[in-house]
Amino acid sequence: MSRWSVLRTAALTYFTVKAVILVVNAATFPRLQPAAPARRPRVSLLIPARDEAATLPVTLPGVLAQGADEVIVLDDGSADGTADIARSLGARVLTGQPLPPGWVGKPWACQQLAQAATGDLLIFTDADVRWHPGALDAVLHAGRVHHADLLTVLPRAENLRGGARVLTPLVDVVVLTWLPYPLLQLPLRLATTAHGAVMAVRAGAYHAVGGHACVRGDLLEDTQLARHLKAAGRRVVPALGQELIGIHMYGTYAQSVAGFSKNARGVHLGSRALMVALAAWHVAAYTLPWLRPARTRRDWMWRVLTLLERPAVNVLTRRTAPADLAEALLSPLTPLAALPAYRRALSGVARWKGRTYRQ
Repeated sequence: MSRWSVLRTAALTYFTVKAVILVVNAATFPRLQPAAPARRPRVSLLIPARDEAATLPVTLPGVLAQGADEVIVLDDGSADGTADIARSLGARVLTGQPLPPGWVGKPWACQQLAQAATGDLLIFTDADVRWHPGALDAVLHAGRVHHADLLTVLPRAENLRGGARVLTPLVDVVVLTWLPYPLLQLPLRLATTAHGAVMAVRAGAYHAVGGHACVRGDLLEDTQLARHLKAAGRRVVPALGQELIGIHMYGTYAQSVAGFSKNARGVHLGSRALMVALAAWHVAAYTLPWLRPARTRRDWMWRVLTLLERPAVNVLTRRTAPADLAEALLSPLTPLAALPAYRRALSGVARWKGRTYRQ
């Protein structure tokens, strides 16, 4: 058997396994659904914000309209008037304290928010998350139904334009084609994922593991906090935001590269070798079949499978506009577009929100 045939067989097997995982998740992965208002615990909606003056006028009104007991914005050293805008819109605003040694910016901001919060349920949500009408009731309902100590929501990507489409949707692809929901419910620490955009955690469970102090130096603080909670015997449940919770995470390709490079080392379990191996494999699996003439039916099948994955994931996450489904055409180019993010991650230096961290 030729080396090309071996590679093709490996790629076809890989795509088949990922398709099976996607089918399993289509049948089992929790989704937020509209829910009738019910008796609520005391809810604190907590927003860490650093230089979000352009974002908060779009997103904060939707958060305030949810009817939480308190909405607190922490201004983390912004230089653009973030605090004044948040205050004028009606949120309570805290002034963040200087970053202590050994801390990453977001965990420190969240720790301060939690110390100020009075809720029985703490919901950490990023400034760029869009809470649509009924979202809080849906989060509370999902938490009750699934008996979650931590409900983490994967928000639906919204308003993606241009180069931001290349890498940004890969968050959904990774979760839904690599991580079957039944596996995520096993009491295994590493069988855990979380999305820091929305983390609804019971206050008692949060404080029992030490809050964000237990992940003070982690750039992938969301998943690491979820792992600490699971290791403590708490129930961690991910859910899809669907039409109720969306996000405009990155506006450009360059921003998405910076974001992905910041998290890459944590996603790859801290292993440089694993990053290199997966970067090479993705180029082989997604790009190479388009660089060589398709001579057999199996070659054509391989090409088709590279194109089907992303639109199938987008259908599951309810991103079904023509432009969303057309992201399939980006699949052969995506591994090449991801290489700058891998290169940054391999350097061991992450730059985010005007701060530099050595990993």
